[in-house]
Amino acid sequence: MSRPAVLIAAFSGRALAQSARRAGYEPLVVDCFGDQDMREAASASVCLPARVQIGFLKKPLIEALSRLAAEASSPPIGLVLGAGFECNPKLVAALAERFALIGNSADTIRRVKDPTEFFGALARLGIRHPETRLTPPDNSEGWLMKRIGGSGGLHIHTCPANPRPDTRRYFQKIERGIAVSAMVLRGSSQAFACSTQWVSSQPKRPYRYGGANGWVDLDADVEARIVDTCLQVGRDFDLKGMVSFDFLVEDGEPILLEVNPRPGATLDVLDDARGTLFQGHIAASQPGGDPATLVTSSFQAPPPTSAGYLYADQGPITLGTIDWPIWTADRPPPGTRIERGQPIATVIAHGANAAEAERLCRERLGTLQHMLYDSPNGKGALQ
Repeated sequence: MSRPAVLIAAFSGRALAQSARRAGYEPLVVDCFGDQDMREAASASVCLPARVQIGFLKKPLIEALSRLAAEASSPPIGLVLGAGFECNPKLVAALAERFALIGNSADTIRRVKDPTEFFGALARLGIRHPETRLTPPDNSEGWLMKRIGGSGGLHIHTCPANPRPDTRRYFQKIERGIAVSAMVLRGSSQAFACSTQWVSSQPKRPYRYGGANGWVDLDADVEARIVDTCLQVGRDFDLKGMVSFDFLVEDGEPILLEVNPRPGATLDVLDDARGTLFQGHIAASQPGGDPATLVTSSFQAPPPTSAGYLYADQGPITLGTIDWPIWTADRPPPGTRIERGQPIATVIAHGANAAEAERLCRERLGTLQHMLYDSPNGKGALQ
């Protein structure tokens, strides 16, 4: 019996493709990296350039997805979107005219990413969130400047004294706390999982995403408050499928920063060997879909897992033929040139608990950096 085909589009489609493959689907992927392990997981793929600020261009993306659909062994059941579309709801609407979207609609994405509508809803619901405004504060000290629809933390900057006018930006007062992300599978029922995150900061990118720890133990009261917040916001915006809620937890109280209405980077640390989260995403997007029952009956909890990004912070690098360690992912093909500060690969580690998994993950990040930049043994990476 042939596998049902599913289209996937994202800046990086590897994690979604692997989850779809584990779940029994035939992944057809468009992304902008074309990593080796994505291609191994996908039944077919297309690599398209995209810019973090604007995402994919409409015409090439639709042409690539249409070609993959036409050449598939069976008509794809729909299109799953990962990171890269929050900044362009109009593109999502154009895709929805041609493909069956599995996940949130263009209007839902627009509403969640509109600072006025989103933070206005949080105020109406009585949900704690940072003070947020569209115009620069009179005194920039203690404020951040963010780009609407940004991802990966690259769009977050310390607010300058006199920022240039830009309708794509908004301003948010700095809050302190532990970064916690809640992944919610939302359909006719909901399933929840929490992770903690860390940054890989640079002077010009102080909030750049560094990595995440999956299946962390939280204080029961904090977890209950997070779940309640996710339920309220999910109902208010009619969210569907895999959705990530980003919080800071300060003195036992969660502060909601933003919602990413699509599968996120924590898929690597939360999913199981059956791809249950991908199955749940599809189930949650169908009328009457019941992801909580699916997760309860099928999910096989993985060990505590951490995943971190290695960036080319030591300088631009051109990769040769690499004997990649088994604990790496997002492996660029030989000949790939990676500019300073751009992601090279992902490192994954398991441990007896979240702290041990994170320690091993950070250790492996150092090992991989040394292997690529410093190792004299048949340099796999050449500057």
